[in-house]
Order: sequence, then C-alpha cells, then structure tokens
Amino acid sequence: MAAVARWALLLLLGLALLAPAALAADNKNKDKDKDKDKEKSPPPIQSPPPPVVSSPPPPLPSPSPVPVPPSPSSDVVYCKNTTAYPTCTAPATCPKRCKQSCHMDCETCKPICDCNMPGAVCEDPRFIGGDGNTFYFHGRRGRDFCLLSDADLHINAHFIGSHVPGARRDPSWVQAIAVQFSGHRLYVGARRTAAWDDEADRLAIVFDGAPVEVQGVANARWEAPSSPLSVTRTKAANGVVVELARVFKITANAVPITEEDSRVHNYGLRDGDCLAHLDLAFRFYSLTDDVHGVLGQTYRSSYVNRLDVSARMPVMGGERDFAASGLFATDCPVARFAHGRGVDALAVASDELAGVKCSTGLHGVGVVCKK
Repeated sequence: MAAVARWALLLLLGLALLAPAALAADNKNKDKDKDKDKEKSPPPIQSPPPPVVSSPPPPLPSPSPVPVPPSPSSDVVYCKNTTAYPTCTAPATCPKRCKQSCHMDCETCKPICDCNMPGAVCEDPRFIGGDGNTFYFHGRRGRDFCLLSDADLHINAHFIGSHVPGARRDPSWVQAIAVQFSGHRLYVGARRTAAWDDEADRLAIVFDGAPVEVQGVANARWEAPSSPLSVTRTKAANGVVVELARVFKITANAVPITEEDSRVHNYGLRDGDCLAHLDLAFRFYSLTDDVHGVLGQTYRSSYVNRLDVSARMPVMGGERDFAASGLFATDCPVARFAHGRGVDALAVASDELAGVKCSTGLHGVGVVCKK
C-alpha cells in the first residue's frame, strides 16, 4: 500500500515537470503555424494616403486700366514746348466760343482763343489791333483790301460775304490772304465748301506759284527750299502756323459758318456754300514805324485810336484807303511795300484759289485766276 502511494506520488511529480515543457512546445508549434500562415497569405493592401488638398493661390490683383488717349479732335490742344514747360503736358479742350481756333498757352497752361489776342482777324471781320483795341472792318464781299503794308512786307485779304435782303450791310469774312516778302509770294485760303467736315482739309496754300503739300497729321512740317519759311499743321486738317523766321508768324484756321451762326446773326447762309473762311492771328517781329494798312497802322508808335472803344461794334471806315485792285496788288493808297513795283505778274493754280476773283495790280504783281 505504501509502495503504491509512493509510485502515485512520483507519477504526479513527473507530470508536473513535463507540463511546462509540453506547453512550451505547443506554443512553439503554434508560432510555427502562424509563420507558415503568414508566408501563405498575401501581404495586406494598404489604403492610399488621403490626397493633399492645397489651398488655392490668392487671386492676382486686377491690372490697372491702361489709359486710352483721347481720339484726335480739332478742339484739343497741347503745349508745343514741354522742354521749357515740363509741367504742362496734359491736353486741354478749346473754349466753346473758339472750338476750332485756340492754342495752349504753355506759361499759364491754359487754352487761349486765337481770336482774343492782339493781331487777330476773325469772324465778321473783328480785328484786335497791335494796341490791343478791338474794332470791325467790314470791307466788301468780292473785294481785296490791304491788311498790312511795310517796306519789306505786304499782306492783302480777300473778302467774301452773303447778301441779306433788307440788311443795312452785307456780312463779310476774310477768305484768303496774300503775303509778299523778299521777292516771294504766299497764298493761304479756305476753299469753297458746300458741307463742312472737320476731318476734311479745306486749306489751300501756294508758295511762289506751287501748291504746298503738308502731310495731314498734327505737327507735320513743310519748309521752303528758297526761304526761311515754314508751314506747320496745328491739327490734322484746317489749321496751320506759317512762320517766316524773324519776320512774322501767322496762325490760320479754316472755319465754316454754321446754321446756328446764320440763324443767330442773320447771315443768310444758303445751301451749297457754308462760307468757309479764315480765322487769323498775326504776330510780327520786325515792323518799321511807317507800317500801314487796316491792321498794320495799329502797330505804329504814333497811332491814335479815334474809334469809340465803348461802342458795341466800333467800326473802322476808310475802305478807299485800303482797297487794292487784286489779291496780290500793292496799289492801295496806303501801300508802303517797295518790292512790288515793276515785277511781272504771277500765275497761281486756279483750283488753289477757289472762290477768289483776282486781277493784275496797277503798279505791281497780281494773280491770274479763273474759276
């Protein structure tokens, strides 16, 4: 009995010793089985990372609007000498009363009406003398009158007009001028025009019998080959500055009579003729004190204005003293020009002198014109 108990105890002790080893072996086998399963099963599919959403770039700033230059216009003027006046670069619009006849005064940087300056001959003709006084000289339509006569310079004007029944006088305008100096002859005139178009050039310029061709853009310039004479466009059409170095500067603008002008002033405008004429501004640099003519006399140091300057329309008379027998004639009673006598007649192309009736002067040069 005791022996049986001893063997039972030994058996229990053996089992206790063998159990951990068996457990370890079993775990080892399980691990091997897991490794085999891992080798047999495909690797797990990994989910792709979420896309990176970048924030949109900030919007680009809107570009500043590019300034658009104004379209060319006959009533927009600029300073012509920005080198001397660098602060006067902006364009300006001519005042309403002189939309087609103004210039920029660079010193004040303001537009100035050409017809409001001394030396102006504008409208029905309104003169501003060299003394600064305003007066009217009506002349007569279809006739030529001496504006200025000096020893080396002579300027005549051809007047046009309309007949108004019942009116005290017929209105008149300067349609063309003829300038003589140093053996040369210059014609500047407005062509007869049925319907006015600001873009169509109606100026005619002839120098020594040959038409002057100036490109139709502002600031285009022509220079005479035989004289220090130049013609510069102030705008693409109907405006020029004619300058003879150290002698004169003439601003000439071809302008029409509008229906509104005719209605207000009773000009008797008719279909087929808008009475195109010149608005003129003269500047002289070398006149003598003996100068004469409708305008010229006002530059004499001894000139005394006997007109009633307080009158609404002070009118200068004396048509006979200033009348010439032709556009290029130097035979007006007050003539001072010495170079015109004994010179052969000059023929000028008739189409350049549209609307002008010319004849040969009694003592000097004339123009042969046929319309």
